[in-house]
This record gives sequence, C-alpha cells and structure tokens, in this order.
Amino acid sequence: MLIESFQNDKIKNITKLLTDNRFRKKSGVFVVEGQQENERAQTYHFEPIEFYICENIFKGELPKLKVHYVSDKVYEKIAYRGTSEGIIGVYKTKETDLDAFKPKENSTVIIVEGVEKPGNLGAILRSCEAFGIDALIVSDGKTDFYNPNVIRSSVGCLFGMEVFQAENDQTLDFLQKNNFNIYTTIMDETSADLYKRDFTQRSAVLFGTEHSGLSNFWIGKGKNTLIPMSGSIDSLNLSNAVAITCYEALKQKKG
Repeated sequence: MLIESFQNDKIKNITKLLTDNRFRKKSGVFVVEGQQENERAQTYHFEPIEFYICENIFKGELPKLKVHYVSDKVYEKIAYRGTSEGIIGVYKTKETDLDAFKPKENSTVIIVEGVEKPGNLGAILRSCEAFGIDALIVSDGKTDFYNPNVIRSSVGCLFGMEVFQAENDQTLDFLQKNNFNIYTTIMDETSADLYKRDFTQRSAVLFGTEHSGLSNFWIGKGKNTLIPMSGSIDSLNLSNAVAITCYEALKQKKG
C-alpha cells in the first residue's frame, strides 16, 4: 500500500516526532533519515520499529522489518533533508545512566554544560567520535540528543558514542569518584594552555555555553585551561573549541 495523503495517521505521527521534542520524549522513539544514518543506528544496536521508503528515490537494500511505502510528495514532507536518499526509520530511544559508564585508565570525556543549538551538538558528537573521545556528557536535562538536526549534523555519530545526561553535581561526583583530571575552560590568571594539560591519564574537559561560558558551579572545581590563540578574537565557536581539544587528546595518546 502506498501512502499518498498528508492526513494519514502515520504521517501525522512521524511529522509530530520530527517537530515536537516533548512528544518525542514521551513516545520514547525518534526518527532517523538517510541510508548511512540508518545503517549506523542498526550497527550500534538501536532497535528499529518501522521504516518509510520512497521507492523512486531509495537505492539501497530494503529493510527486513515493517516498511511503509510513501509517495514522493509525502516523503518530501516528512524528510527534513528534502528528497535525500528515500529512507526514514523510527527507532526506540536508549536511556543510559552515567554510573553505567566504565572509563578506561586513559579515558577522555568531553562535558558541555548545555548546548544552545542542535547543529552544534551534532558537530561536537562528530568530533568526539572522530578523535576517539570515550564519552560525551551534557549537563543539561533539557537537551534532546534525538533531535533530527543533532542526528543529521552528527552524520549518525550519535549512535556510536557513549552519551549521557546528568546534572552538574552528579557529573562532578562521577569525575571525582573515578579520579579524573578536571580541566575547566575558564580564563583567568591561573589558566594554562591546552597542550600543557595531560591527556594520557583520565581527563575531562568542560565547556560552557557560547553566550556565558561555564556556570559558577564549576569555579574552583578544576584546572583552568584555554586554547592558545594569536589573533584578535579571544573565543571560538563551541564546536570548534571541542574539536581542537579532542585532537590534542588524541595526539598526546598517540605519543
């Protein structure tokens, strides 16, 4: 059966999943668009529920689970990247407690105290995955990892990362219990350059929002660290700063 109507109940449901964060969280499912992203979700054992396929666009192997076929116009409506690749999957979300994370002796974690833009979070996930960061912790209960723009901008890197949400006090308690070196991106007279910090042991680097930086909670909780720059600008885009930090950690571990 080909779904051709925008008023179809399944199309209304998937449209709401794409646009309504609260509905997505309440439903416990999320939407993945694109062939590579769907392959990564299944590679990392996210449980698929159903798929929506536009046969005129999709060129890959059909999924073995429940498939709904949709017209070109319907697919264009539910695809947040227009007509790309012709496949959308619906998956169950995963809830992982921070205490379930078992860090290695030289684990590096990135902690962001809230990310204002989903695209930035996706870019951060992409850098963390690319440079071998062991976990990303977001100290903000409102952040939605399963926002379609996070998945899109991370190119599915979300699925292969250890990702956690925790409040500041829970995050600090975890870091202290597990003997992490805590590096806070706060600029003052005690700050040391990033490359002078030791990433060969357990380390955590904390970033605040682009607007106001880290909150007062983290003052005095770690060693203040900055990225050395020689231009007239004294700050970077959050995702760029995270990428530079991830690369420095990888470089040190490779000797």
